[in-house]
Amino acid sequence: MIVCHCHGISDRDINAAIGWMRAADVDTVITPGKIYRALGKRADCGGCLPLFLQVMGNSDNLQVPMTLRGLRRVSSKGERDEGRR
Repeated sequence: MIVCHCHGISDRDINAAIGWMRAADVDTVITPGKIYRALGKRADCGGCLPLFLQVMGNSDNLQVPMTLRGLRRVSSKGERDEGRR
């Protein structure tokens, strides 16, 4: 299925790029921008981004790396704290 008509990017291209990035570095955080760069393209009109994100979300290789899970701290009030003041 064609996801980005501007550049002819398909769902297979997106999944292949995700698989390649995950195989190259299991701890990488995969973003749409990184996928575009891996495919040698750049976002144009942005009309494809909702479908692009949906295809990314359905990928089996798009988990958050274990080393990055649970980084947020919980404050004494039980609220999530990202370390900002």
